[in-house]
Amino acid sequence: MASQEPHDLNCLTISELEQHAAARMDKQTRDYYNEGADSGSTLLENSQAYAKYRIRPRVLRDISSIDTSVPLFGARNSIPLGVAPTAMQCLAHPDGEMATARACKKAGIVMGLSSFATTTLEDVAEASGDNPRILQLYLFEEREHSRKLIQRAKKAGYKAVFLTVDTPVLGRRNMEIRNEFKLPKPYKIANFTEDSDSAAAKTVMEGTPSTTSDQKDKKSSSTSSNNNNNNNNSTSTTHTPPKGPISFHTHAPNPTLNWSTDVAWLKQQCHPEMSVWIKGIATAEDALLAIHHGLDGLVVSNHGGRQLNGAIATLDALPEIVAVAKGKMPVHVDGGIRHGTDIFKALALGADFVWVGRPVLWGLAYRGQEGVELCLRLLGEEFLRCMGLAGTVGVGDISKDYLVKVDKGGFVSRL
Repeated sequence: MASQEPHDLNCLTISELEQHAAARMDKQTRDYYNEGADSGSTLLENSQAYAKYRIRPRVLRDISSIDTSVPLFGARNSIPLGVAPTAMQCLAHPDGEMATARACKKAGIVMGLSSFATTTLEDVAEASGDNPRILQLYLFEEREHSRKLIQRAKKAGYKAVFLTVDTPVLGRRNMEIRNEFKLPKPYKIANFTEDSDSAAAKTVMEGTPSTTSDQKDKKSSSTSSNNNNNNNNSTSTTHTPPKGPISFHTHAPNPTLNWSTDVAWLKQQCHPEMSVWIKGIATAEDALLAIHHGLDGLVVSNHGGRQLNGAIATLDALPEIVAVAKGKMPVHVDGGIRHGTDIFKALALGADFVWVGRPVLWGLAYRGQEGVELCLRLLGEEFLRCMGLAGTVGVGDISKDYLVKVDKGGFVSRL
């Protein structure tokens, strides 16, 4: 994957890309994209986890011909990396998801599309051409909304559905609350305009979680309940299904989601045209359940550190999941990848593939489609160089034999 493109001398690393993007995004957008839940410790640890490992390079191996590609969804992906589904990309650049789709097509890299995109899945499919794409899905309590979205994705040729399972409730994102984040005009929740009134379709966030009508109703109900029982000091957990227009804060969280009924229904809706993956696995126990319920693959993820702060970093969670799932279903991982060596380390720990989110948004904010192409090129070139310097010529060569782990005292140990 040697690049024929000239270097952007102003941006030679993902870290520099982040800096350029920060200067171009308004505060509301920058905070929304970059924030983690609560103090942001899990967000930080997702990246820091990679520093716990060092590469053991092998030498005197013929590396004159290196193949970085991997098979995925019936095609050949140029590197073992995909663009993770991230919401509302038009906030970063007016071309939004269309620019990302075109960049992915040019690079030969799979694209994930968020349910809460600012571009319709049909338009993204047209821009993608034959390049594979997947749909990230929040399974709504009112399944008809989700069923219609799945049918549209099938018709548009999407290869898989990635069911997000780590949002039974939403994590607390303080800057989002403080900024009273709303999607500015003229952007809208493009995939739900038929299910939303015009106002809600244009304000995907519909205020903050504490100001939605459903939340107000629940708070009022809870207060009434507590006033009627002076001995009850706990907060009511009575759940009321969301009503009215679709918005992220009302419909994305689904506390009723469960293995026993929802997974079977989703498989029935998607198969055989689209495979069904589960995104948000962090433990071996849940990986075993994914296998038991016949899912097609899993993504080790903690929602980019935006849900449960204090949760295990995805790279730290990866080994126990690989131990029970390797050879039984594909294992992908996201979170914290900022360099091509991070891709190598994740694969050495047993991942089949990785996904990146924020760096792509930074590229989008920097220069639209060209910025996304730059992001993917940087990561691809770094990965290619890492493979060569480590003494590997194919992705299948990468194993734990190429890693050591560094403890807090600075001592290294073989895996």
